[in-house]
Amino acid sequence: MRAKKVDFEVTYITKDTKQDWFLEISPHGKVPVLKVDDDVLFESNAIAEFLDEMVPPRLHPEDPIKRARNRAWTDFASSWSGALGKVSYAKTKEDHAKALEDLPATLQKIEDSLERRENDGPYFNGDQLCLVDAAYAPFLMRFNIVEGINPTGVLEGFPKLKAWSEALLSNQAVIDSVPEDFGEVFNENLHRRETLAAQILDEQAAAAE
Repeated sequence: MRAKKVDFEVTYITKDTKQDWFLEISPHGKVPVLKVDDDVLFESNAIAEFLDEMVPPRLHPEDPIKRARNRAWTDFASSWSGALGKVSYAKTKEDHAKALEDLPATLQKIEDSLERRENDGPYFNGDQLCLVDAAYAPFLMRFNIVEGINPTGVLEGFPKLKAWSEALLSNQAVIDSVPEDFGEVFNENLHRRETLAAQILDEQAAAAE
């Protein structure tokens, strides 16, 4: 919506603020949910597709083949997020090491797709944001936060992916897609999930005292 300059109102929902009105319109009790007049849409990709059909400019390619490929890579975002999540939310050093060992196979798929694209970036389809960018940016944002806590440097081995990540995370639409206190809320989530990253945060805080 920010990339398309759509006027909208946002209500942030956290695990502890799922009020009845929200649960009534969200089939799975999850965000995001988009309410358009009296109609309610859910699931990120479905919402993005709806907006792309209804509001110009199109963020999907006009060419049907390229558009289908974009949709395929958007669908892959769920596998991607799972692989990143195993690293970010690992509870022990052993779990973290195993997840990090498995991660390059997933990262290489994206690296290869960026290598094959018929443009110079910086985004997936060139110089404008597209729906593939929108699908991956949130997970890159969260992974980048954990990298600041427990650095792995894993993206250094994937230069195309690293450049893509840097471009997305410096884009104002991506930056503004979360509230100002997102980092703090995300760290609280790391603690709630009893992650290795949370343990490191606590150790850093103790050492600074």
